[in-house]
Amino acid sequence: MIFLDASVLLAAEDSTDAHHHAARALLRTGAIGTLDLALYEATNIAEGRWHDPEASRRLRDRIWAIAELGTLVRVDRPLAERTCELVREHALSAYDGAYVAGAERVGAILASCDDRDLVGPGLARAPATLL
Repeated sequence: MIFLDASVLLAAEDSTDAHHHAARALLRTGAIGTLDLALYEATNIAEGRWHDPEASRRLRDRIWAIAELGTLVRVDRPLAERTCELVREHALSAYDGAYVAGAERVGAILASCDDRDLVGPGLARAPATLL
């Protein structure tokens, strides 16, 4: 299974993103998962930054499809506690730590477009490396 952070979902929607084609290909692999947090992060970018309600709808539809056909990890106390450990250990944002914790929970590889905080330190892999 490949566990997607919001950056991969957003890259799949944004044709100008350097990871666009690889991110779209990952969405077609079938065995994918994400966090419930992805819904809020994707909506925040699509509505707030892009001002694109249609992109927002498509992103939400994709996340709900992952929930129905793949794996959607929801926050709970153990996930929140593991997130805090990862934040302290790797100097991550709570958002990034939550994706790492979610991927750990389901035994999946985390896919991210965040080269600096996740891919570079080896906590995630770039979409193109997973194809």
